[in-house]
Amino acid sequence: MFKPSVAYALMAGVLSFAFINTASAEPFNADLSKQYISGDKAAYLAGVHTKKGLDCAACHTTNVISDSETEINKQCIICHGSLEQMGAKTSSQSPNPHKSHIGQMQCTACHSGHVPSVAYCTNCHDFPSLNKMKQGVSGLKAKFTDDLSKYEGLKPVKVEKTDLLIVGSGAAGFTASMAAREAGVKNLIMIEKMAVPGGNSQLAAGGMNAAGTKFQKQAGIEDNPQLMFDDTMKGGKNVSNPDLVKVLADKSNESIEWLDKHGATLSHVGQGGGSSAARMHGPAGGAFVGPYLSKFFRDEAAKSNLDLRLNTKLVKLIKGPNGEITGALVKGKHTGIYQIDAKAVILATGGIGANPALIQKLRPDISPEVKTSNQPGSQGDGIILGENVGAAVVDAKEIQLNPTLLVGSPVIVSETVRGAGAVFVNKEGKRFISELTTRDKTSAAVSKQTGGVAYEIFDQKVRDKVKQTGAAFELGLAKEGKTLEELGKNAGIDPKSLAATIAQYNKYAEAGNDPEFGRPKISAKVDTPNFYAIEVTPAIHYYMGGLKINPQAKVIDKNGKVIEGLFAAGEVTGGVHGKNRLGGNSISETITFGRISGEEAAKRINNN
Repeated sequence: MFKPSVAYALMAGVLSFAFINTASAEPFNADLSKQYISGDKAAYLAGVHTKKGLDCAACHTTNVISDSETEINKQCIICHGSLEQMGAKTSSQSPNPHKSHIGQMQCTACHSGHVPSVAYCTNCHDFPSLNKMKQGVSGLKAKFTDDLSKYEGLKPVKVEKTDLLIVGSGAAGFTASMAAREAGVKNLIMIEKMAVPGGNSQLAAGGMNAAGTKFQKQAGIEDNPQLMFDDTMKGGKNVSNPDLVKVLADKSNESIEWLDKHGATLSHVGQGGGSSAARMHGPAGGAFVGPYLSKFFRDEAAKSNLDLRLNTKLVKLIKGPNGEITGALVKGKHTGIYQIDAKAVILATGGIGANPALIQKLRPDISPEVKTSNQPGSQGDGIILGENVGAAVVDAKEIQLNPTLLVGSPVIVSETVRGAGAVFVNKEGKRFISELTTRDKTSAAVSKQTGGVAYEIFDQKVRDKVKQTGAAFELGLAKEGKTLEELGKNAGIDPKSLAATIAQYNKYAEAGNDPEFGRPKISAKVDTPNFYAIEVTPAIHYYMGGLKINPQAKVIDKNGKVIEGLFAAGEVTGGVHGKNRLGGNSISETITFGRISGEEAAKRINNN
C-alpha cells in the first residue's frame, strides 16, 4: 500500500491532502503496452508514452492501483511538474486548463492512460477550446447518476474496520472530521465519489452568516443571534425547524471563532439578501469563501494524514440487529465493492442539484431547461440511501433557484456584489425589484423579465472592491462602457432608460431611501466610470429538503426515533432553511452542524 507521506514533497500543489487508500489486486500486464502502438489507442496517453519508449512502470510503480490513483499522480508530478508548474507552462491558453478555480487537483481527474482524457472543467463549463477533451456537458453529468438498487445483494471483496466513516468531502464532511479528531477519534475514513474533493462547498462565492462576531463589532455592525434566527425563519416562510435554526444562529459566532482558531479567518463582513444586518463573513479582501475554505480543509487533512479516498462511492448503509447503522458498502474505482464497518457514519453527501430526473420527479413545475450551479456529484445519494434504512425526509419539494447564474457559464454571481452596490435592471433598463430581497422572490421576478434574464449594473468602485465579479471578466462575459449609455449599447440594454434609471437610483442613494422597491441600507451611488453589466438568470442552486435530523445532527427515522450510529450535516439534511435559504446560511450550516456531527459521533464512539 502506497504511503503518501513519502511522496509529499514531490506532489506540491496537486496533492495537498493525504491519501491512504485501498487498492485493486489486479496486477499489471506489461504486454498491454503493445495495444497502444497503433490505431485509435495510439493517441491515448499510454500510446504517447509507448512511442517515447516508456513502459507501464513509468506510471505504475506498484502492482496495484489505489482508488485515488495517488501513485500514478506521483509519477505525473515527477515527469511533468506540479499543477502550478503546468499552469505556468500553459499560461497562454484561455481558459487555462491547469489553473482552475477549484484549486489543487490530481492529474488523473482529467488524464487517463487507457481511455481518452477529459477536461474536468467540462463537467460544468462549455469551452470551445477544450472540445477535444469533452464528452458533452450533459453526458458527463449523467454518468454520475446511478441506480443504487443494483448494489443490493452484492458481496464485498473485503471488509475493513474503522471507528468513524464520513461520506462526502465538502465543508460539512471536513469539519466533521476535524471535530471528531479533536474529540478523541483516532481511526476514521472519509470517502468521496468524485475525483476532486470539495463538493459544492468549493464553489461557494458569498460567505458565511454569523451573528455577534468580533469582526462585526470591529466594523461597527450591531447584530445578535436572535436577529439571525428571526431573519432565517422569515426567509424560510416560517416552516423551518426552529430548534435547528436556533442552533444555527446561537452557534454561528462559535463556528467563526473555531475556524479562526484553526487559521481560517473570515474577517470581511458583507450584506446578504434577507438579512437585517451585514453578517456574511468571508476572507479578507473579498475572496470567494468556497475555494478559501476548501484549501484550508485540504491543508488540515494533510496535517492530520487523513485517510481520504477519492473515486469511492457509498452504495449502501448497513443496519445491525437492532436497527443501528454499523457501516457501509462502498464502491472504489479500482477496488470494486467492499465493506467498511464503523461505530458511526456521518453523511455529508450534499443535495440533488445535478440530478435532473429526481428534480423533475419532485418538482415537475421546474422546467428541465433550467440550468444548475451544482457540481455533477450532487445526485442525492445520501438522501436516497438514508431513506433506504428508514430515515425520514423533510421539505422534499423545496428546491431553491438562485437568481444570478452568470449567463453563458455555471457560475453564480454572489449576493456580495449586490450588497456592495450593484443594481438590478432588465433589458428595458428598468429596475424591477429590491436587489437585497430573498432569493425566491428575486428568482421569480427575474423569470418574468424579457428573456428571463436581468443585469447587474455596477461601477469601478464595486469592481475594485468585490472580487466576486472576477469570474465574469475572466470568462469574457462582462460588458463594459465608459458611460452608462455606452454600457447599455454594449450589453443590449436600452441605453437611455438605463442612464435614467441609474440617475434616479443615485438620488435614492444620496437620500438613503428607496421609495420604489425598499432596498435596505441604500447608500452607494453608481457613478464612477467605467461601468459594467453582468447578465444573469435563475438556476437550480440548493436543496432545502433532506434527511431529518435533531439538534445533535442525529438522523431521525419515519417514526420520530433516532437511527443510532447515523449522523448527517450540510445540504443532505432538511429542516434548517424551510422554503427558502438565505445567502450565507449554507456555509454556516455546514460548519456548525459539521462540528456537531463530529462531536456527537465521537461521543458514541468513545462510549462504545
